[in-house]
Amino acid sequence: MTTRQTHLTTARQTPEVAPDAVYVTGWGVASPLGMGAADFSKAFVEERDALADVTAMFEEKLPADRAFAIPDFQVRDHLGRKGTRFFDRSTALALVACDQTLQDTGFAVTDENRGQVGLILGTTSGSVKSTSDFSRETITEDRPYLVNPVLFPNAVMNCAAGQAAIWYGLKGVNTTIAGGRMAGIAALRYASRSLRWGDADALLVGAVEEFSPHNAWLTHLPGGSAPAGEGAALFMLERGEALLASGRRPDAEIMAVASASADPADRPAFVEAFADCVRQALREAGVGPGDLWAVAPGSGPESAIETATLEAGLGGDTVRRLPVARLVGECHAAQGALQLAAVLAHHRQDAALDGRPALITSFTPEGGVGAAVARGWQR
Repeated sequence: MTTRQTHLTTARQTPEVAPDAVYVTGWGVASPLGMGAADFSKAFVEERDALADVTAMFEEKLPADRAFAIPDFQVRDHLGRKGTRFFDRSTALALVACDQTLQDTGFAVTDENRGQVGLILGTTSGSVKSTSDFSRETITEDRPYLVNPVLFPNAVMNCAAGQAAIWYGLKGVNTTIAGGRMAGIAALRYASRSLRWGDADALLVGAVEEFSPHNAWLTHLPGGSAPAGEGAALFMLERGEALLASGRRPDAEIMAVASASADPADRPAFVEAFADCVRQALREAGVGPGDLWAVAPGSGPESAIETATLEAGLGGDTVRRLPVARLVGECHAAQGALQLAAVLAHHRQDAALDGRPALITSFTPEGGVGAAVARGWQR
């Protein structure tokens, strides 16, 4: 196997940027651990406890009193009051994360470039609370109007992506990917291809999930071990040629993204398909298991599937695992994006990791499996 040993150093280095490679040039997070890359990075590396009391958030009964949510989150505190009154929670989280990403990147959307700047956003099925509330009103409210039409856009799955494009004036590719826990990796794969094919010059890429009674019960009823969570993480992706032209330093390179599917009812075959996906990502990235400084799994160590997959795919269980699920909870669609944010958080805090690759893995109960390899640098 060809490896990139020449890049794996323990001192701060100048990234070797390839014109046709895809790079992260900035990122942002809206999470209980912090708003923005800097706050999230510090909190994640310090492994702060972000569990919050959620008993006052909703009138509906919740399965637990504490969750990885942001009880005091108000979009107007970040984007102002004008135009934000009717945003659902998913849209609000996504727009705040977009705002943080644009600030972190220093990227200016102008009339000259907005046609080549787009957004790829992962979700489970949009704002489940908005959809459910709107549907319930058609039964419970008085005729002839039944529902508030102003709230209908929130019930559409691509609401967050559409509102973000309007808010920031993005006229390029605008895609919503419904992938559940695979949404983050699916968005990275879609965006990487779009950039390489010349469909866009720059893309905001990530995923979002809101905390609601619906998602809390969805997490709890199947016997999930991690408390329900919420958050959004967005990354600005650009081709290397843009960085070479401007002289900017990247946060990370997306070295490879792989995905597949298998029958989850056949546990051994499913694990093997997942492990093959890991091997494929490593092979495409040109790195071996021994080159990895960490793995950011979507589940905790109690996940027998992910544990068995990593042992099979990496030839053992010696690579450091980042405690993503323990620190952010079960964030469904946002999980994969937060896994990448966790990797980049350590790079923000530690120059000794410059140029070293990490692995991100994810799977869904329905049979989707995915893996991505990224190497980062300190700003």
